[in-house]
Order: sequence, then structure tokens, then C-alpha cells
Amino acid sequence: MGVSIIIPTLNEESCLAQTLESVRQLRPHEIIVVDGGSSDATSRQASKADVFLQGPRGRALQMNLGAARATGETLLFMHADCLLENGALEEAERLLDRRTIIAGCFSMRVRARGWLFRSIAACATARVRFTGLAYGDQGLFIRRERFQKVGGFPPLAFMEDLFLSKQLRRLGRIAVARRRIFVSPRRWQREGLIRQTLRNWTLTTLAAAGIHPDRLTAFYPALR
Repeated sequence: MGVSIIIPTLNEESCLAQTLESVRQLRPHEIIVVDGGSSDATSRQASKADVFLQGPRGRALQMNLGAARATGETLLFMHADCLLENGALEEAERLLDRRTIIAGCFSMRVRARGWLFRSIAACATARVRFTGLAYGDQGLFIRRERFQKVGGFPPLAFMEDLFLSKQLRRLGRIAVARRRIFVSPRRWQREGLIRQTLRNWTLTTLAAAGIHPDRLTAFYPALR
């Protein structure tokens, strides 16, 4: 049945149109946009998707809503400011055909120059390979029936991708595809590369130590 691409949005008019145009060229089974109440032109741009849903605000809730509507055999969750390399969907399906692989993500590439950005991308790949923890901006893909079996994303306001990964890695390996996902550098550029990277590591450590991620949302402000 192919790949259903699910994109949660909230005030993403600056990037959504480009993302939809780009992923359409990859010929997915369908593109689903789930909006959490945007006040800008996001909803108008989302008309280029195959399915546009209005849902409650919260990335986990939005992605679960999109997954419930999806008809593709494979689900791919990606952020509105990310782009995929040609051949990404085909590689995702090939990886999921392996019995030992429960889910996967793509090799991250930040769309900015500099060795620090390359280092961030390399660390993201290493994190998945050594810990089995994938972040949403790496483009998580999984078979629809497996996603339903684990209950979807936990209803968290923050770090839903991390906690789903923790559950999935008990069931099999989370693979890193060779094909790349190109991530916007906007948060690092606005918040500062070192500052944002240290914030990411600190929040991940606190969540792993047992602090509920909903309590950490105030330390990770929304950026549009």
C-alpha cells in the first residue's frame, strides 16, 4: 500500500509549501497534514496535501490522529520544516522488511554550513545506533500495524518521539537509513548553536532521569 507521510503543523507557513512540494515528488501513497490550530496561512498551504485534518494542539495527538486516518502500510512522521532525499521512501520500506527492525529514521543533515552542524548530525545518527532513541526531526518510519500495536505516540506535550523510541527498542532495532533527511537550522540559528545543543542534551538527560517531559516544555519554547 505504500507510505503515508504524516506532518503535524502549527503556524508553519514559512516552510510547509516547500515541504509538500518536495515530498510529493517522492510519490508517497498519501500525504496527511494535521494542524493544531494555526493562525497563519498554514491551513491554506495544506490544501496541497491529500488529507488535511484539524486536531487538538500537541504534536503527539496530531500525529496519532493522522495515523488513525492513514491507509498506507508504512507510516512516516516528519516535521514541516524537513525535506527528504530521493529514494528515502523506498529505503524505508526495504529496512522494515527485515525481521529484526521494528522502526527506523533517516540520516540527519542540517541545511547549514559548518563543521558544528555536521557534528550535530553525526551525533544524532550515533545516538540512534547506540541507544535506539530517535528524534522527530530524523523522520520516524514504522509499519502501521506495529504502530497501532504499541498504542501510538504517548500523549505527552514534549518528547513523545523519545518515549515512543524507548518502547519500540524493546521490540526490535531502530535502524538508521542511509538516505538523508534535511533539517532546517532555524532553531539553532535563532537560539544559538551551542546553547540549543546543550539545551537538547540537558532536557533529554532530565527526561531519562525520570522528570516528566510535560514539566520540561517551558524550557523548550515553540519556534515558528
